[in-house]
Amino acid sequence: MKPLNHVLVATDLSTSARNAAERAALLSKAQQAALDLLYVANPAPFERLKQAVVPDDDLLKRVLETAGEKINALAALLFKRYDISAGAQVAPGSVLSEITRVVQDKRSNLLVCGAKGQSLARRLLGSTVQKMLSRMLCPMLVVKQAPRDAYRSVLIPVDFSPSSLRAIALAKAVAPQAELILLHVFEAPFESSMRFAHIDQDTLTHYRNVIRQDAVKQLAALSDAAGLTDARQIVVHGDAAWRIVEKEQELDCDLIVVGKQGESALEELLIGSVTKHVLSESQCDVLVSL
Repeated sequence: MKPLNHVLVATDLSTSARNAAERAALLSKAQQAALDLLYVANPAPFERLKQAVVPDDDLLKRVLETAGEKINALAALLFKRYDISAGAQVAPGSVLSEITRVVQDKRSNLLVCGAKGQSLARRLLGSTVQKMLSRMLCPMLVVKQAPRDAYRSVLIPVDFSPSSLRAIALAKAVAPQAELILLHVFEAPFESSMRFAHIDQDTLTHYRNVIRQDAVKQLAALSDAAGLTDARQIVVHGDAAWRIVEKEQELDCDLIVVGKQGESALEELLIGSVTKHVLSESQCDVLVSL
């Protein structure tokens, strides 16, 4: 992947979104990428509010004016702290449509947003962020922590599909100085059926070890193909969703780079279950690759 050239922050001007803007500023400055902040106000809720409670034709206008003041203040803060100039834009309209339009117009190759609360996936279901993840035009970084410095330790779960190499390339572009850790989580196919057939434990253990050895070889080959021969390589057995989060916390990673999953048309309607779980339960930032 080429270095970042344009980073777009989709902000709701909350504290979480400010963390996202600061992380985006760090990344943009490190790679000399352009940075823009975008706030979108959907007129529909204000129209309903005007009809039901506040008969005020200028309500949306005042909301946009206030948002403009706040987003310009955020841009000024980023300049003061990180010495980087950020464009600031406030727009009415469909949040999803406006973000998509700006991503296309600016040719953004990274979209950054903040995470709200500890259980992101439960809050994202049905939300704009969930929809953006499902039909994302560029990689999307979900920021969970206030940034202190450049990313130091990046966990990259891989499944040996073409998306694995893309995720590794993205991690190298976003965190060129970080330690990259490749993780493959495997399950032994038909193991539960073999247990029902009363296969003895020694045979099951041998079966699992054969699969593990094959995974180790594939991970080494993937590492070589990605130019990461010295990267730490970890192969573990279990449920991928839980193991990824477990390793993130055990290894004290500050970023996970994961594919959005789903290659079929049906799966593209939703983010894969593993990615959803990682977004929900991880403590560190999560970068979702295409």
